[in-house]
Amino acid sequence: MRAAIVREAGQDPVCGDFAEPVAADGEVVVSVRAAAISQVVRSRASGSHYSSAGSFPFVPGVDGVGRGADGRRVYFLFPRAPYGSMAERTVVSAAQCVPLPGDLDDVTAAAIANPGMSSWAAYTERARLKAGETVLVNGATGTAGRLAVQIARHLGARKVIATGRNAQSLREVAALGADVVIPLGDDADALEAAFGEQFAAGVDVVIDYLWGGSAEASLVAAAKAGPASVPIRYVEVGSVSGARIALPSAVLRSSAIELMGSGIGSIPLPRLTAVIGDLLRAAVPAGLRIATSPSPLSDVAAVWRRDDSRSRTVLAVADSGA
Repeated sequence: MRAAIVREAGQDPVCGDFAEPVAADGEVVVSVRAAAISQVVRSRASGSHYSSAGSFPFVPGVDGVGRGADGRRVYFLFPRAPYGSMAERTVVSAAQCVPLPGDLDDVTAAAIANPGMSSWAAYTERARLKAGETVLVNGATGTAGRLAVQIARHLGARKVIATGRNAQSLREVAALGADVVIPLGDDADALEAAFGEQFAAGVDVVIDYLWGGSAEASLVAAAKAGPASVPIRYVEVGSVSGARIALPSAVLRSSAIELMGSGIGSIPLPRLTAVIGDLLRAAVPAGLRIATSPSPLSDVAAVWRRDDSRSRTVLAVADSGA
């Protein structure tokens, strides 16, 4: 079968021939129709992600959309190595397949599942967001952050605060449902003051896609402004701005901040699968929007490093012509 193949560490995938998958007990072979290229997919393929398998050759891709042997359209998660989602066929545990609603097309489903799951899981499984609470999305201008704003609204947030560097993107995020936007400039004092104003007014949940300097500023501001009787659930989801921060210990001692992470490993796989099912069923009724850039599987080498934070590249495997 045709597949995207990573042959050695540090190499980008190329389209080629790969062995056909064979299902074991409890598994299904899925005929893939669409698979998205996400940051976690790139990181796992390069070996830099904490969940990388580290053996070669393999087919990249952690999830996708396809049809099982019974013809049902499904979203699937975590195919069995060395098979990934960027191939004509893959093999995955039957328990990690979610039926797709008929009104959700293949490309949108493949594009929205991973970035949408990142905030849906953070809100529902980690922060336990309640209707009427205030949410701050740190790093709201990428595909995941834009969905985090929309999903917060769908789940009942009363107020949504969004941060980002690009002014035009922040205006677009405001149109998606953010009540307040905070530009992430280079003036550290101004940034801490902007965060402080919002935390003084009350913030219940922070979803952080950036980490780095903006995380430091927001945590310090939260500790200074927030009363200890009101816990702030701070959920670290991504590290676009850096993998480490310098956090004064007093921030945690002097506040009721609950600092936690959300990602592969922090949520049991059955719950993660259920969360994605909830997201996919809500996508059309909730009007969740995500920009997509479909490309055929045969073009994987050309589009692999395409870096457009506002649009999700999706390999349309069934229509690849390969």
